[in-house]
Amino acid sequence: RWGEQRERQLLVSGPVTKKKEVPTLKEFATRFFNDHPTANRHKPSGIASKETVLRIHLLPLLGDKRLDAINSADVQQLKARMASKAPKTVNNTLTVLNVVLKKAVEWSVIERLPCNGTLLPVTRKEATFHDFEAYERLVSAARVKGWRTHLIVLLGAEAGLRAGEMVALEWKDVDAAQKQLRVRQSAWRGQLTTPKNGKERLVPLTDRLAGALAQYHHLRGPRVLCKDSGEPLSRQSAWTRVRRAAKQAKVPTGVHILRHTFCSHLAMRGAPGRSIQELAGHQELSMTQRYMHLSQAALNDAIRLLEPPQRSPPRGDIVETADRALVS
Repeated sequence: RWGEQRERQLLVSGPVTKKKEVPTLKEFATRFFNDHPTANRHKPSGIASKETVLRIHLLPLLGDKRLDAINSADVQQLKARMASKAPKTVNNTLTVLNVVLKKAVEWSVIERLPCNGTLLPVTRKEATFHDFEAYERLVSAARVKGWRTHLIVLLGAEAGLRAGEMVALEWKDVDAAQKQLRVRQSAWRGQLTTPKNGKERLVPLTDRLAGALAQYHHLRGPRVLCKDSGEPLSRQSAWTRVRRAAKQAKVPTGVHILRHTFCSHLAMRGAPGRSIQELAGHQELSMTQRYMHLSQAALNDAIRLLEPPQRSPPRGDIVETADRALVS
């Protein structure tokens, strides 16, 4: 009787499939970081950023929930919990959660995305930079602080290098004959990676930067910026040196302000947006456009396009005008 009943059930309903056990966010996070970043060769800084977001914001609230049980209400609760955080921080957290859930779908851990979080609007602030007078004060203060500080300021504001690109720069990347340097790597916590957008770039040297590199050339080690022992300078050390020089010059502090200064000064002196993008190594032109409102020369040239073209007078009028000028 049991066999007949079982046979009837199988014919009507089919075999019973065991429901797949879905891991919690905390359990899946371990697999995610073991497999995904390594396989896709993500930069160490990007991996560390995602780990920080998970550890500080996501796991305390959602770590014990199964992936398929995370719903839109949980996302709203997460936003409410981060109400005191900047919109960009909230958006970064939502983006990491979305990436993790999408990877779970791709790996067939869950069947579909269980929720959808709407990003917050972010007001883009104007980039802080040093005007020409303030920058010269900073250069003078940096020169007094020492050759390392002087080079950091010049590499940031006259070559547009990021902090990691500065401390990773090697003497073999400096071409004194062609007056240019090659930005091919970046340093982060002792690890060398590619620049931020993954592309190398060539940056021509200003006369002042070329002279400083020639003056401060040393044999302590392969890196341009290093300690007396030859060990590479850290990003934190670069920040500290610039902070001291900025305090003496009474200007805003920060290594990245130097990069903003590089882009801003180029725009203010009429450099095309595409050229600024290539020199700065921006992946998107939208990043460069943050500085283009400073280009008064470019705005003037654009307005001139609205002027009607000048019509040349007929040949007879030219001769008649010339004759009247001779008579007078």
